[in-house]
Amino acid sequence: MAEDFIQIGRIANTHGVRGEIKVIPLTNDMYRFNNLKIAFLGEEKTKVEVENVKYHKNLVIVKFKEFNDINKIISFKDQYIYIDEKDKVALPKDHYFLYDIINCEVFDTQNNYIGIVKEVLQSASNDVYIVRDKKGKEYLIPAVKEFFINVDVEDKKIIIDPIEGMIE
Repeated sequence: MAEDFIQIGRIANTHGVRGEIKVIPLTNDMYRFNNLKIAFLGEEKTKVEVENVKYHKNLVIVKFKEFNDINKIISFKDQYIYIDEKDKVALPKDHYFLYDIINCEVFDTQNNYIGIVKEVLQSASNDVYIVRDKKGKEYLIPAVKEFFINVDVEDKKIIIDPIEGMIE
């Protein structure tokens, strides 16, 4: 049985010479890395054990027990860190993982196709979904309850009630 993995960060670079890496977290709570014990690196999903986690600015600095040398870990630069899906955190009602939202089709209340969520911008006040239509035009949809009628991540479908001028 194949395991399902969830991206939790992108390896931005190495940190020092002892095998630490700088990670750009792909989560709204970067301190979740404090609870990380086992992770998987890169396309091959190399299993690693977390030795230490610390934070610097908006980055997570991670040290794995398997790597004690910059030359051993540098090949993972620009690749992703994953966890096994069974280890993901539980979210409150009406909260979603970014990977659940990406690639959802977006429709208005009249079932008019708007586009596909291509990216989620995270800000202090609320997320903003970048939705691209078939012609490549992009719309910025603030992720606030007033606009969202239904979010069905199982069927990858979102229904919104846009205000005038949001979709033009």
